[in-house]
Amino acid sequence: MFKRMLGTAAVIVALGASLVTEAGVAPTPAHAASNMVPDYEVKLLLNPSAVLGPDFKLTSTVLSTFAMPTTVTKMNVAFLDTNSKEIYNNGWSPRIRKTEGEDDFELSYKKRYTITNNDINAALTQANNDGFDSGDDNYEAQVEWGYQKKTLSITRTKSGSKSGYSGMDLPSIGDARSLMVNNAPDKFNDWLNNDWGTDNLEDSRYFGPVLAKRSEGTWSGLKLYIEVWPIKNAAGTGTEYVVEASFKTDSASTASTKHDQLISFLQSKGWFLAQDSLKTQLIMDRY
Repeated sequence: MFKRMLGTAAVIVALGASLVTEAGVAPTPAHAASNMVPDYEVKLLLNPSAVLGPDFKLTSTVLSTFAMPTTVTKMNVAFLDTNSKEIYNNGWSPRIRKTEGEDDFELSYKKRYTITNNDINAALTQANNDGFDSGDDNYEAQVEWGYQKKTLSITRTKSGSKSGYSGMDLPSIGDARSLMVNNAPDKFNDWLNNDWGTDNLEDSRYFGPVLAKRSEGTWSGLKLYIEVWPIKNAAGTGTEYVVEASFKTDSASTASTKHDQLISFLQSKGWFLAQDSLKTQLIMDRY
C-alpha cells in the first residue's frame, strides 16, 4: 500500500513539473551576456607645421594654451606581425610599448571593429557575437572617436619584463616574440583556429619602433594629451610628424559635445588638421 502511494505521488510530481514546463514557467533559460560598455577617446589631428617649432617640439604657445609643462613622457612603440600582415588584416594589433618611468613592457592585444553610420551598438553586438561581452572583465572596450571616423577597439593589456634592457629600449624581436606569445590571451590565440595568434607571432617581425612624446595638460575641464609621433615618410627617406590631441570620457554625450567644441577651438587657433588619425595604419604600411 505504502509503495503504491509513493508511486502515485511520483506520477503527480512528474505530471506537475511537465505542466509547469509546458506553461512556460520553468525552467528559466540562460540569457546571453549583454554588450560591453565602452568609454570614449576623442582623437584629433593638429597641423604639424602650425604647432611644432624647428626642433619638432610643441611651441610655447601651444604649451601655454593647454597649461602643459615643457617636460614630456617618451613612449617607444612597435607592433608585431608577419610580413604579409596576417594579424593586422584580421583586425588585430599586438603591440609592445615601453613608457618612460615604467619598469615593465606593456603588452596589448587590440581587436578593432569598424563603426558604420555611427552605429556603435551594432559594432558592440558584433563584438559580443565574437565573445567580447560584459561578462569578461579582462578586456576593455573603447570607441576611438576621430574627426569623422569612429572605431570600436577591444583591448587586453598585460605587462612583461626581460632582463638586460634599460631606459627606453624595446627588447630584441626574439624576446618580444617570447613575451607576446607567453602572454597571448585565448581569444586572440584561437581567433581563426587553435593557436592562430601564437603561430603568427612566432613568425612575426617588428613594425616600428616609433619613439613618440606625450604632453599632458587641460582643456575645458578635461585632461588633454598631445602626442608627437615621428613616423617614416611614404618614400622611406625622411620623417613625417603626426601630432594628435586626445581626451577620454565615459560619456557618449560628453564625447560628442567636446569633440565638436575642440575642433572649433583648434580651428580658431589655426591648428586643426581635418583628417582622421591613422597612426597604426601608417606604421604598418611604412615599416
